[in-house]
Amino acid sequence: MDTPLSRLSLRLAYAANQLPRLAWYAGHDVVFRRLATRARETGRSRRPPAQSSVPAPSERRIYGDMFNLLRQDLANVEAGIYPLPHDRDGSLTTRLYRSRLFFDDLAVVHERRERNDFREVRNEETRGRRPDYYLQNFHFQSGGWLTEDSADRYDTQVEVLFKGTANAMRRQALPPLHEHFTGRDQRKLRLLDVGCGTGRFLDLVKQAWPRLPSLGLDLSDAYMDAVTSIFTMHELPPCVRRTVIAEAARVLKPGGRLVLLDSLQRGDVPDYDGLLERFPQNYHEPYYKSYVEEDFVALAAGCGLVHRRNVTAFVSKVMVFDNPS
Repeated sequence: MDTPLSRLSLRLAYAANQLPRLAWYAGHDVVFRRLATRARETGRSRRPPAQSSVPAPSERRIYGDMFNLLRQDLANVEAGIYPLPHDRDGSLTTRLYRSRLFFDDLAVVHERRERNDFREVRNEETRGRRPDYYLQNFHFQSGGWLTEDSADRYDTQVEVLFKGTANAMRRQALPPLHEHFTGRDQRKLRLLDVGCGTGRFLDLVKQAWPRLPSLGLDLSDAYMDAVTSIFTMHELPPCVRRTVIAEAARVLKPGGRLVLLDSLQRGDVPDYDGLLERFPQNYHEPYYKSYVEEDFVALAAGCGLVHRRNVTAFVSKVMVFDNPS
């Protein structure tokens, strides 16, 4: 029964779940920024600060939008779109281990950024085993996206970058799936997550639909009821981006849904355009500039998909497309 007491209990549980992890990752961000400031003051940073033709949003605006994201996240829980989330950051021992990996790598990341060196992962062992565009140290991180250690660093690095809101942004791809799945037997549906990484989004999906058959990769034709891609499009060259969208359209059933969640693009929230311009200067993101200008509506339409809507969520946005019946 939905009563004021039950709503209060749910909100307290949400706060108890989210506020400590926000403090954990925001604390990492504070330390990270102080280390970067010290490097500049001691002359160990020779690279000029990132520049933009437009100003970045204020800290007050950023934290206000973070609050709005969490408020929307809670509203989705209260509406029954998905359950009270479990972020599964691991035990304290696991979190401390991943924290150590993150901080241990910072000095090496700094040196790579100073040298603009992002080709360490391209060697005789990896060459030819992955697409050339993928053999890079994305974010200047050790191992790029290719090693077990880099996978353990990745979730911490991304949560620090977004001050603990990365999972909350990922969850904003769940409402269009809820809308698409409502009234249907989840056991008879199928979902494909393209570029699933460490599986964070698939875990959130399974929390909401525990009996939904979900795959990280599939090559079948017209087989999937839904395809998702979370924070992947900005990592792809334009030609590969087109291939991925075309393949997503190919594997969708008639009436199926494609949900993309990724960074804001230029003009989505004009106050953030300066931040978007600075991002690829601070992190090795070679395809980000093309991403922020990409016309996904036209790209999807060329593959037979119909654009339904875009919804912004802090510094991310959800793009929803359907395969006509």
